[in-house]
Amino acid sequence: MAQKRAPLEYNRMWQMRLWLFGVFFFLYAPLVALIAFSFNDSKRNIVWRGFTLDYYRKLFSNQDLMIAFANSLTIAFFATIISLAIGALAAVLLWRYRFTGKTVVEGAFTLPLVVPEICMGVSMLLFFTRVIPWPNNLMWPLSLGSIIIAHVSFCFPFVALVVGARLASFNKEQEEAARDLGANDWQAFRDVLVPHMRPALVAGGLLAFTLSLDDFVITFFTSGPDTITFPVKVYSMLRFSVTPEVNAASTMLILLTILLMVVMMVMQSKAQKKG
Repeated sequence: MAQKRAPLEYNRMWQMRLWLFGVFFFLYAPLVALIAFSFNDSKRNIVWRGFTLDYYRKLFSNQDLMIAFANSLTIAFFATIISLAIGALAAVLLWRYRFTGKTVVEGAFTLPLVVPEICMGVSMLLFFTRVIPWPNNLMWPLSLGSIIIAHVSFCFPFVALVVGARLASFNKEQEEAARDLGANDWQAFRDVLVPHMRPALVAGGLLAFTLSLDDFVITFFTSGPDTITFPVKVYSMLRFSVTPEVNAASTMLILLTILLMVVMMVMQSKAQKKG
């Protein structure tokens, strides 16, 4: 009778290693090629002509691109802060209380996760043009308000899911013990529940920041004529041709996203060690 393999032993099979190599190759080879050709000393990406940093110099000297990048960072910052507040409170609400229609509320919170972005973008466009028209002549950063609201609408459910998963492991007796020792509801929430939620808040916040920073479809429909973000600017550059400058801009966005993910993993690791 053949002996069953342990789960970790499957990684030693050459078929499994070959499969994993193929998966990772098709996932990351295009990104590696994009980063490599951002250093190509040619206006065309078809043939490699040599190594150069000229397109990165042009990238950082492009004022419109830097303004778009500043807009993206500002939108991501405010969207993250608001999403953290709404998402954390929503997770606590669904975890702590039982009420009529709770299943419907949970479904409503997760609806932005499953609705196609194109549909959400069109609905946001109609909302900000017909229901609540958002002025386009406001001073910065108020001119970014419609994009921030749209980003919060699809970012906070991710925060709620991450925080809710963390709350599932919380021992409610700790909060009850704090109240027995004289703490009021706010003190018990601040000193007992929030420290337990902190790793999830960090992970959810970085996830929301990354999603907001990289979003194109919803931003494209909700941005005004005088407001442009980094992904939209990169797309407008792509409409003419794929040049090394476009590759350089895309590389910067990829590296920033990777940096945020590394920061999230490091902070999570430190929080787990402290726990």
